[in-house]
Amino acid sequence: MRAGADQSSGGHREAPGGAREEILGRIRTAVADGAAPPPAPRDYRTAEQPRDLATGELLELLVDRLVDYRALVRRSTTALVAASVVAALTERGAGRVAVAEGILPAGLDRLEPGIELVGDDPPLTAAQLDGLDGVLTGCAVAIAETGTIVLDGGPGQGRRILSLVPDYHLVVVTAAQVVAGVPEALARLDPARPQTWISGPSATSDIELDRVEGVHGPRTLEVILCS
Repeated sequence: MRAGADQSSGGHREAPGGAREEILGRIRTAVADGAAPPPAPRDYRTAEQPRDLATGELLELLVDRLVDYRALVRRSTTALVAASVVAALTERGAGRVAVAEGILPAGLDRLEPGIELVGDDPPLTAAQLDGLDGVLTGCAVAIAETGTIVLDGGPGQGRRILSLVPDYHLVVVTAAQVVAGVPEALARLDPARPQTWISGPSATSDIELDRVEGVHGPRTLEVILCS
């Protein structure tokens, strides 16, 4: 029997914790005379210490990051946002577009009757959303340093699925919603709300580093930045 073989061999098995304590003991001996490590720096940026940028510089930084992420950017004003939305949808050839409740710019329906705006009440199914040409939403906040658009399901943003299924996502961002960095963005967001952080079109790369867009969300992200 195995038990008999173990006993006859005269072998000795050390207690499980013995080797561990021996190794730790050697480490303690080796570092006993070493200098204490310096304290880790804790000078992190916080929402109370934002990056000092003028509004114009902040918006230019956001545009630069968005373009770097291969997003499309269109500059506009609050008064001309409806016309900018129409121009973007027309150039895209988007005839039927889902619209999050509360985002519809005033006068949009009068400017372009050829564009059908599809509301999400009753809620659209994934198949219905997939059959549309795109979606129009607002956002909760935009982060200039990272080129990130954050949605939290608030007014003008709709359900999370709206920004994930259609192949084209058109987002309206106002200057007041743009912050410099992540700490300032987190200070504006409610952690209890569902958040979607979008940095450019949905994309991934395989082991050969071949970029593929539209895998986990829209293939095209276009931002209308109103100042």
